[in-house]
Amino acid sequence: MSWRDGLVREVLGELMKWWEAGETIGVGTVVATFRSAPRPPGASMLVGPDQSAVGSVSGGCVEGSVYDLAQSVVTSGTPVLERYGVSDDDAFAVGLTCGGILDVWVEQVSRETFPELGDIAADIEAGRPVALATVIEHPDPTKLGRRMIVRPDGGIVPDEVAPDGAPEGPFRQGLSHLWSDRATDAVRDDALGLLAAGSNATLTYGPDGERRGEGMRVFVWGFAPKPRLLVFGAIDFAAAVAKVGAFLGYDVTVCDARPVFATASRFPDADRVVVEWPHRYLREQQEAGAIDQRTVITVLTHDPKFDVPLLEVALRLPEVAYVGAMGSRRTHHDRMERLRETGLSDAELDGLHSPIGLDLGARTPEETAISIAAEFIAGRWGGTGERLARTKGRIHG
Repeated sequence: MSWRDGLVREVLGELMKWWEAGETIGVGTVVATFRSAPRPPGASMLVGPDQSAVGSVSGGCVEGSVYDLAQSVVTSGTPVLERYGVSDDDAFAVGLTCGGILDVWVEQVSRETFPELGDIAADIEAGRPVALATVIEHPDPTKLGRRMIVRPDGGIVPDEVAPDGAPEGPFRQGLSHLWSDRATDAVRDDALGLLAAGSNATLTYGPDGERRGEGMRVFVWGFAPKPRLLVFGAIDFAAAVAKVGAFLGYDVTVCDARPVFATASRFPDADRVVVEWPHRYLREQQEAGAIDQRTVITVLTHDPKFDVPLLEVALRLPEVAYVGAMGSRRTHHDRMERLRETGLSDAELDGLHSPIGLDLGARTPEETAISIAAEFIAGRWGGTGERLARTKGRIHG
């Protein structure tokens, strides 16, 4: 769920109005769902100082119970993780008529307990990716509610940003360090991965961040639009690349100048199918500010009249995650000569991954799509493409 579809639209305005006024707010957030739950992780409901309710965690099924619990949490100051719904037979009794299951984290939010909320809100409003990790379950109750704020460069908001006089305690101390390097590193690494995908999730660890343990659960709320995958060339390989890209959490666009091939029915996994000359569309997207350092560009046209002008634009973009072009080695050699004739420098040409993909021995469109995705995933995280059995050190570097 992107930040545009969740907190911003539903509750952020009211939350910030009360927070800035120095009020205390009860906040219930869906942190995990099972079966046919009505709302996704990240859906939130506020209980304001005027006793009003804003937002929803279940579309009306359990709001009354969450409302009462939020009022209690505002009074006690102690956060609570509550599960709603157990089975279809009992769903009417507990109020969740769909038969699904929701885990809802209910906490108290104010300038004292969450002084950094203003910075997070500013990031969200500006479209800057930011992740909020909150400990929602732990055998040590003093660790419940600890938060860590993570941004794409890996930085964590330091304690010093808190206003003078902000109280010490689990909320204050948890912003820069989750009681150990091991716990901090594990949560930070996973939060960065979720942030890159623009998604939310509840993660499970051992009490000190052990990856194969249990006892600690952390909800990571990734406030970021999905990264974009631009697929140029409406061919059979493009359909497979679009499907893999959607599975990986990308916002997928397929673009081709030929309307007979660029149709939504041929690319059901794409978020949009655009009929336009590829280089014109890419330039329009750049001018609109819709291309960033997470954007992946795949050029599958292997036709000089399309791919040369497109790559001339793509390889001059100031920020992009990946540019790859399909074709044989002979096609690649001819393409490189044509691109040099456009005036592209050797440094700019070094940004081109061609022939596209990793050597997996792929034959089918689906296998080829996996090899392409493997290459841009490796580029995103600094992977080598080597077999892990032959490498040493941390797997998630």
